[in-house]
Amino acid sequence: MSTHPTTHKLKEEIDRLQLAGSLVVPKEPGGWWHQYVCPHHHTELMFDDSYVDASEFLCPHGCVITGDAYRGAWLVFKHQSLARVALQSAAVYAALGDVSYAKISKRLLVEYAEQFPLYPVHPEAQSWMLKGRAFHQALTEAIWSTTLIRAYLLLRDEGITFDAKEQVAIDVFLGLLAESMEEYRHILIHERNNAENNYTAWLNASLSCVYAARGEQAALEALIEGQGGFIHHLSIGVKADQFEFEGSTYYHVFVLRAYLIAAEMAQRFHIDLYATTGAEGQSMRGMLEVLADLADDQGALPALHDGPLARGPYAREIAEIAEQGLAIYGIAGLVPVLREAYRQLGASEQLEALLYGGGADRAATDDEPRSSRLWPDAGFVIGRIAGNPLSFLADFGEHGGSHGHYDKLHLTLMHQDQTLTPDLGMVPYGSSMRRSWFAETASHNTVSLAGQSQAPHEGRLMHYEATETSVYAWIQSTEGYEGCTMNRHLLLTADWMLDWFQVELSNEQPQAIEWWMHPVVAVEASQQPMSPEAAYQLVIAEKVGDVTTLKEQQLPITSRFVPNAGELQASYSLTNSDAVIFHSALVQPGDEIVAVQTAGDAVDPSRSLTAMLHRRNDRKADFIHVYRADSTVQLTQMTGNEISITVPGHPNSSVRVRLVTDKGLQIL
Repeated sequence: MSTHPTTHKLKEEIDRLQLAGSLVVPKEPGGWWHQYVCPHHHTELMFDDSYVDASEFLCPHGCVITGDAYRGAWLVFKHQSLARVALQSAAVYAALGDVSYAKISKRLLVEYAEQFPLYPVHPEAQSWMLKGRAFHQALTEAIWSTTLIRAYLLLRDEGITFDAKEQVAIDVFLGLLAESMEEYRHILIHERNNAENNYTAWLNASLSCVYAARGEQAALEALIEGQGGFIHHLSIGVKADQFEFEGSTYYHVFVLRAYLIAAEMAQRFHIDLYATTGAEGQSMRGMLEVLADLADDQGALPALHDGPLARGPYAREIAEIAEQGLAIYGIAGLVPVLREAYRQLGASEQLEALLYGGGADRAATDDEPRSSRLWPDAGFVIGRIAGNPLSFLADFGEHGGSHGHYDKLHLTLMHQDQTLTPDLGMVPYGSSMRRSWFAETASHNTVSLAGQSQAPHEGRLMHYEATETSVYAWIQSTEGYEGCTMNRHLLLTADWMLDWFQVELSNEQPQAIEWWMHPVVAVEASQQPMSPEAAYQLVIAEKVGDVTTLKEQQLPITSRFVPNAGELQASYSLTNSDAVIFHSALVQPGDEIVAVQTAGDAVDPSRSLTAMLHRRNDRKADFIHVYRADSTVQLTQMTGNEISITVPGHPNSSVRVRLVTDKGLQIL
């Protein structure tokens, strides 16, 4: 391995930990990392890898948290950080030839190998989990084991030898690991008939590392070709449009990481999985290209369905796959993704650059603007038009199973300098806000009814058309609420973006129809304060066993937006630049638009945001909103199904748009 510019920085990180005396393998197994979250602020607790041990855990707001569950979660981070140090030390040795770093890596590997049989099959794991030894979950164990075994293989590649006692310990570790991974694969694939589970990809990755370490080519080939193996999982765990089947960006990255590790191990036997395809053409290249297409103009990936909006370990995972996407496939569109990952980490490059590539600055992105993109199987659509700094991302696909949200017809509005209305992400699963807010319909930019969330369901794409001058997507939901049909029409031109959301109920009783928008910057518009008692009633369905109970949660309504002559004019000053997005909304008689104080994003729910709620108590509602960058538009209702959009000061800019039942939007 040649010396990389970041090598000395990585060496200094190891030196710091060595000096702190923190490179000590804990005798206790780890718990479940999702419980490492403040019960008061719902932010992830802080982790310092220089600590040898900890019994008190700090939240970013100063809370001091104690308890066995939090210590178990801290131990997950500690075990994972030590595995990373083992790999990082091996990489530094490979680059610099300083044997002291080989010794650090080797010591950690041998100590873990000796300790592993002493960890019990975890007695405190939750009943639904496949149990590990070093962690509650076998899934966590599989991920951790790949890091350790890659360190072991790298040391061996560089000529480091292990004496008989050390090798016996490592062989026992590999044997126990293989037994549990093979057992859990059997449970998932054959007993639960759940081969597509993201678990399977990681059990495969762990076994691939074991087989590579033991030189077992036949076992690896059987794993690749067999039921639930690499090719089969690629065929059923990824849709034909290259999106991971749960529709979650996070789990897309998660599974792709496992695939790339399996491919790295196969390459040791001269087996090329990098070009392998699934039954419908699924491939790792295709999955990487999804991420390049999906990212916003800053390179940030949207938090579709379950997954963090931003998180240090997740940023490292993104960097890991982006480095490989650049090195192996030359996908230049991953450069912004890689840069954003390193920006979140507060570093230009990290271990991933040393292991896999040359870093975020070694390639330039294509100067050609990215075009619109449709993922028909996963159910996502992105609209982009050259010259318009605005773009959109909409969700109409499957619910997403246990990682799905009640968010059909959700809209993310993006500006080239900043995403205005992102999906707010997901808190660690140990937080009660996973179910009470972040998965709920009201936390997304879509429509809810009477404070209740949509049922789990799949929407549909009614029409999609992309030309050089406009993009039109018509998406529909008929199963979110009984007797309710929702149609969202999104039209992006070179000048503006129209969002026409039509809702119609088949029953006789009117209901509160609620259109939500969650901007991450303040709404600037004419407002009247509401009384302190004004509140929105959010209804949460809690299911325990077969019993579902409804609980009400109140969100403060802070003000009412005041329209002028049936039109509300608002604007948003972006924090990442001097750009302003202007927003015009038609306000029909009987409509009300209010400001609702909500939780913040999943990074820090305690930093509240202000949502815009456009609502109407009726059997039918038309929510008509237009956005433009840098100057406003005039929005006029011509007839019940026809509007006029005019850019003041621009001659011949007036455009009339008609909504025709069964045909969609028509520009007149």
